[in-house]
Amino acid sequence: MLRKFLKLIAWLFAAVVLLIIAFVIYVKVDSSMSPPTEVVSNFEQMEILEPDSGFYTLGKNWFRKSSSGLYEVYIEGNAYDRGIAYGRLTEDLVYQQEKVFTQQIQRLIPNSIWLQVLKVFVGWFNRDLDEFLPQENKLEIYGVSKSTSNEFDYIAPPYQRQMNYHGAHDIGHALQNMSLVGCTSFATWADESEDSTLIIGRNFDFYVGDDFAKDKVVAFFKPDSGHAFMMLTFGGMTGVLSGMNSKGLTVTLNAAKSEIPSTSATPVSIVARQILQYASSIDEAFTIAKNSKTFVAETFLIGSALDNKAAIIEKSPYVTDLVFSERSSLICTNHFQGEKLGNSDLNTEHKRTSASVYRYQRVEELLIKDVRNSVAKTAMILRNQKGLADENIGMGNEKSICQLVAHHGIIFQPQKKLVWVSTAPWQLGKMVCYDLNVIFNETKTTNAECFIDSSTITADDFLNTTSYLDYIKFSPYRFVFDQHPNVVPDSLIHWNPELYQTYMISGDYYYEKKDFVSAEKMYATGLTKEIATWNEAEYLKGKIEECKSKQK
Repeated sequence: MLRKFLKLIAWLFAAVVLLIIAFVIYVKVDSSMSPPTEVVSNFEQMEILEPDSGFYTLGKNWFRKSSSGLYEVYIEGNAYDRGIAYGRLTEDLVYQQEKVFTQQIQRLIPNSIWLQVLKVFVGWFNRDLDEFLPQENKLEIYGVSKSTSNEFDYIAPPYQRQMNYHGAHDIGHALQNMSLVGCTSFATWADESEDSTLIIGRNFDFYVGDDFAKDKVVAFFKPDSGHAFMMLTFGGMTGVLSGMNSKGLTVTLNAAKSEIPSTSATPVSIVARQILQYASSIDEAFTIAKNSKTFVAETFLIGSALDNKAAIIEKSPYVTDLVFSERSSLICTNHFQGEKLGNSDLNTEHKRTSASVYRYQRVEELLIKDVRNSVAKTAMILRNQKGLADENIGMGNEKSICQLVAHHGIIFQPQKKLVWVSTAPWQLGKMVCYDLNVIFNETKTTNAECFIDSSTITADDFLNTTSYLDYIKFSPYRFVFDQHPNVVPDSLIHWNPELYQTYMISGDYYYEKKDFVSAEKMYATGLTKEIATWNEAEYLKGKIEECKSKQK
């Protein structure tokens, strides 16, 4: 039984994330989660114009698709106006995102009884979610919900659906706690940066299928209160995952190990949004985080042009800590580092059993290598697929900084108000540069490109190799909710010979065929590779013993 449990932990992370999204989507939310008091916006009836082909406006708000493949939207005004404008201008993307979610859910959970069970659970768990959001955020979400499709009303009313989507990350993070993928971020400044200014790099490694990451939105918000800011997001999402404001303050999220909570609180993306909109320094960001109640553990890497350094806010449902570095660099993966939370039993166990410490050490190794950090070097680090000491640990290994699953990679240069955003695939496509000084100080009237072409970072050379083509063939086998072709072990080994999962998949194939000799050989070979997590190593050891027993 233990070995079966370890196998479940090792292989079903992606499935669990989708289960959580299913919880959120299929819940019939408690009727007490009512929309805010009725408000009115002129944008509800105003016609969307197209003054230039492919360039759409609603008042001063605009929307377009860049030649880079990224969507761009500019939104300003009060909370409800912002929500209405954002929803109407990106209506097709909001619909597509919901459609992707529901399609993945139908593939993963075709059993209607299980769906009913999940509805009841999340209905109870998220019963008070809206009580923990500031009124401003509720109004904005309500505005977006006015543009959602009636096609999904059988799930729940639009406002309740959109409200719960903002808590999906937290619920999934709280319940899965398996950490088979994790984000990486780092910062350098002063004597560790090439020009002494603050540079921040970040990979957002969150994967629930290729379609989820297809329509990325670079959103520029200029609210009527607080600071203007940009964030990288997707249709309908108003919370922040990665962003920078007009004061040169940045926020990125990295999940940490959590206890399973008993009820919901403020989604971490909304806490990050509050920081981005209302903080201009590390101290101000910390105050906002400390005064927010969350129901999962999270780390917020905060970069500040005003302070010319970065810090990490480490937060659990009960403790908030501020962590500084003694050096002019800071690294954040998926474990706590501060005095208040770093020595907890949960964090200690997580460091021992996950890939977080290994990735931290790899970033550290690359930062001190050769030359001081620069924007170009930051991009190279975010794209690095090797293990410690440049060991080949297989394509897609979670111990790699570049795990070939990222929703996005992003680089900030806060003093200069510059941000580089990755294009597909993952963080390997070209990275286009936006200047917030320009974006927030000009009135856009045509469909001209917003990014600075001369500052573009070229696509990674890996995309031109046979190894990339081999990984594209291998990748459908990596996650349980992808469509799996028939397994051919020799092909898997040819495509990705250094990845331990290659031999785990092949071993499972032979095991199901009752070829225990071949299965044992595959599992044993897997143990010789760099394995990402303790659970997966234990699974391989257990399967070897099972194979030996079956051969007697």
